[in-house]
Amino acid sequence: MSEVPAGEESVHPVGISCVMPVLNDVSHVRAAVESILAQDYSGPLEAIIALGPSIDGTEELVHDLAQRDNRISVLANDKGSTPAGLNVGIRAAKYPVIIRVDAHSILPTNYARTAVEILTRTGADNVGGIMDAQGIAPFSRAVALAYRTRVGLGGSTFHLGGKAGPAETVYLGCFQRSSLERVGLFDESIKRGQDWELNRRIRESGGTVWFTPELAVLYRPRNSLRQLARQMFATGLWRGELARRFPSANGVRYFVPPLTVLGFTIGLLLGLAGLVELLTPTPAWLLLGFATPVVYLLFVLGATVFHLRRCGPRAALRLPLVLTCIHVCWGTGFLFGYLSLMQNIARHNGR
Repeated sequence: MSEVPAGEESVHPVGISCVMPVLNDVSHVRAAVESILAQDYSGPLEAIIALGPSIDGTEELVHDLAQRDNRISVLANDKGSTPAGLNVGIRAAKYPVIIRVDAHSILPTNYARTAVEILTRTGADNVGGIMDAQGIAPFSRAVALAYRTRVGLGGSTFHLGGKAGPAETVYLGCFQRSSLERVGLFDESIKRGQDWELNRRIRESGGTVWFTPELAVLYRPRNSLRQLARQMFATGLWRGELARRFPSANGVRYFVPPLTVLGFTIGLLLGLAGLVELLTPTPAWLLLGFATPVVYLLFVLGATVFHLRRCGPRAALRLPLVLTCIHVCWGTGFLFGYLSLMQNIARHNGR
């Protein structure tokens, strides 16, 4: 499988393999698959679904979709993880361009055509764009807004947008298959953050990861507090592991949520200790510890008021809870991931 030569897309359109890992996602997978099949790309295109062990009807649904369209193939992803599913699909792909698709995403009809054009024009190894989070219900609209603001998930370009050019990482991606094979595909030991880690290896090998705002992919966020909390904790957990593995590649912003959690917790404990002090004749100066959680809550409320016009009153009422869930769960997960690995290192060095 060769790389995409300049000008080939206009003469002999290069073939594209869209690879999508799926696990227990019956509510979203149909829309994701239909968005692949609806591409206005003139070249050959296939959709590979790497199906993990599912119990919610996903398995029956994707097999039904495959029976209706011969461009769809369903492969078993026995491990069930996202990187394992991506590797299953990439190894089985027929074509030299790989487009990574998420089960919660909906590609615009011009996505493949635009991505291949930019991949060819720039000579990049991976081209990607914006994660355009859009909710439907009030809670998911609040989550979507949090994704698109600096006070929610930070300042990543693929959340906020920006100018086209080389980037650290991008959302999803359109890859030269040869580039993926050169760096060894996705690391299956990393269950979350595998895109960032793969793009790190591409850049370290001398390749280019290219961001463009032309590629905006609709993403459906979680629609319940429980789902959001689980997602954020798992994401923070693996971000903590990545911070330990690659300390030189981590920006300061990754440490803001865990430090916020520590400050909030220590301040709350000191404040509670101050309440106990009120029962004694000694000064209850520890009550000042409440200043930290109070400042944080004022920050969250201020951010909610600032973004009120962007989400409407019903979603705004849920935004403080959403922001707190994201910060606390992500930050706690980061601490667990980072500190547990530090303990493993300590045990290893003690042998």
